[in-house]
Parts: sequence; structure tokens; C-alpha cells
Amino acid sequence: MGSIFGIHEQALAVRKERQSMLANNLANADTPNFKARDLDWRKQMSAVQEELGTKKFNTSLAKTNSKHINGFAEFNTSEFLKYRVPTQPSLDGNTVETHIEKAKFMENAMQYQATLEWINSRIKGVRGALRGE
Repeated sequence: MGSIFGIHEQALAVRKERQSMLANNLANADTPNFKARDLDWRKQMSAVQEELGTKKFNTSLAKTNSKHINGFAEFNTSEFLKYRVPTQPSLDGNTVETHIEKAKFMENAMQYQATLEWINSRIKGVRGALRGE
């Protein structure tokens, strides 16, 4: 199933990870010395594209049970973490700027939704093709 979704499956996983990180930033807006973090989206997706390029034609179906299905790939995003530089540093050392974090959170939520809708439309198209519609 990964081949019909292209890079969108991995993009959804990265957006989910970023959403969690941005929510953590917002939750710690009042924590002294908390450093706001974010993902380097372009760098992360470039790494995913390279990985897909090398595994694009790998069709091995080795499974321990015939009823097992392939799931979402897990990503390690630690090397793509960046600390956000505040526009107005606070006295307590916290680098979370709530208005910026909320904007990034909403932007990522809309992108996540768009990716999810693209995947859903792809599934509907395949389902229609299998039904002969």
C-alpha cells in the first residue's frame, strides 16, 4: 500500500510528530528555561525522499504470519530537531512565544488535514477501481 500513497504516508507521520512537538511547546509556555523546539521540515522530508528512492522497488514480502499487514514506518526525528530563536527573549529563559506557536500549530494542523484528505481520496479512487466504478 505504501507505493500508492507515495511520500504522503511519511509526510503524515512527520506532521503528526511536529504537531506533538508544537503542542508540547504550547503546554510549556510558562515553564522557566523551557526551550521551544521544532522540526526542520525540508530536511526531514528530503531524508524521507532519499530513503524512498533507495527502497522504491523493494518488493520483499517477508512476514512472520500471512495475516500480517504492512503499517506506517516509524521515523527518528531527533536529528532534525531545532530550537526556536525567540524574537523577544524572556527574563526566565523560556523561548516559547505563544502567538508564534499557535500560528505554527494551526498551519501544521491544516497541512496534516490536507495530507489526510489526499490519502482518503486516493483510497476512494482505488476502492472505486476495485469495484469497477
